[in-house]
Amino acid sequence: MQYFNSILETIGDTPLVKLNKITADIPALVLAKVETVNPGNSIKDRMALKMIEDAEKSGELKPGGTIIEGTSGNTGMGLAIAAVIKGYKCIFTTTDKQSKEKVDALKAFGAEVIVCPTDVEPEDSRSYYSVSSRLASEIPNSWKPNQYDNLSNSQAHYEQTGPEIWEQTEGKITHLVVGVGTGGTISGTARYLKEKNPNIEILGIDTYGSIFKKYKETGEFDKNEIYPYITEGIGEDFLPQNVRFDLIDHFEKVTDKDAAIYTRKIPREEGIFVGNSAGAAIAGLIQMKDRFKEGDVVVVIFHDHGTRYLGKMFNDDWMRDRGFMEMPQPKTAIDLIEKHKDQKLVSVKSSDNISVACEKLQKYSISQIPVVNDNGEFVGALDDSMLFQKLLQNKAVRENSVASVMLPPFPIVKTNDSIDAVARKINKENNAVMMMDMGGNWHIITKYDIIEALS
Repeated sequence: MQYFNSILETIGDTPLVKLNKITADIPALVLAKVETVNPGNSIKDRMALKMIEDAEKSGELKPGGTIIEGTSGNTGMGLAIAAVIKGYKCIFTTTDKQSKEKVDALKAFGAEVIVCPTDVEPEDSRSYYSVSSRLASEIPNSWKPNQYDNLSNSQAHYEQTGPEIWEQTEGKITHLVVGVGTGGTISGTARYLKEKNPNIEILGIDTYGSIFKKYKETGEFDKNEIYPYITEGIGEDFLPQNVRFDLIDHFEKVTDKDAAIYTRKIPREEGIFVGNSAGAAIAGLIQMKDRFKEGDVVVVIFHDHGTRYLGKMFNDDWMRDRGFMEMPQPKTAIDLIEKHKDQKLVSVKSSDNISVACEKLQKYSISQIPVVNDNGEFVGALDDSMLFQKLLQNKAVRENSVASVMLPPFPIVKTNDSIDAVARKINKENNAVMMMDMGGNWHIITKYDIIEALS
């Protein structure tokens, strides 16, 4: 029988996958090291297990202990999986910029998660670094891995990731592209690869708001480089001991917008569902395309899975709110209902009392309402200004039937009618039009839908 003794034995030996469409303009062979197939769906499983095993050997982590760590989510996942198998408790601190999916995933493994503010200095007592350190000092029999300065982090990649890439490329790798956060992945992998071939170029991906690139180029720790950013998993506002600047040949900065856009492009063009740091890595790779020539073999690390960013980079509203995705210019009637396409049409029966119509207009904050008969056919329409005039003249009209005061039914338009054609049917006699979508659902379109769509 072929089986593993625990899920921890499945960590590593991840595949290299050739990229085709998204890197079409790059003359080199570009291969993605797809780390999502690790049990925790990220490359951090490697170093999480290594840190725990080394701490067990040194006696820092004792049986029944509590693991306390500041994490953006992926390291926490690796630690949590190992803790389940080995019998440890976990408490993680993270920042409020991390996706909800990451926090929920950690909780799924029984971890306690404390969310801390992003926009504070690392030394601030509220930062996720400081909170994790305080808890580690207060809670008995606890251990803080400190992934940033724990050299077991980079050692894991020296022992595993580097050799895997060397063997998978048969030693033909010429460039390694990696998003840099703790520095463990890039530094450990680079150390192994450069021992094999010192001419391999190691290219780190940084983000605006992080200090890595300027520090590498000038040796200056410039606090003016530090400001909040959206991209997850890369960049830092301090210098982790795991970042070996002497092994990294170049840092390329990528904007939050480009990282987000390419995060969405990867699954659509390559069928690989990966996260934000992979998007940043591909954006940086394309920015650096002049560094590569035919015959080169470029390996890009895809750190984690796209499911952790469903509420962010893979959410259209989230992207639009941050100016990362343009709202498509409306062209036809179907475009005008985009913001309320999932809302059920509100109507009133011709046999209902006018008071029922008034209640619905108020309840749903609408200005007009279609009238249907008992068979559900549109037979008329009401609008609030007309009802207002009727009620001013005679309050008792509330008890009359809708049929006694209703206007003619709203005109009907087709889904592919132009906006101009729709607008021409909305006038003094008709405050709205009706449209049936391709699923057979009716929608009302008002002049405000047209104004909002065109503004």
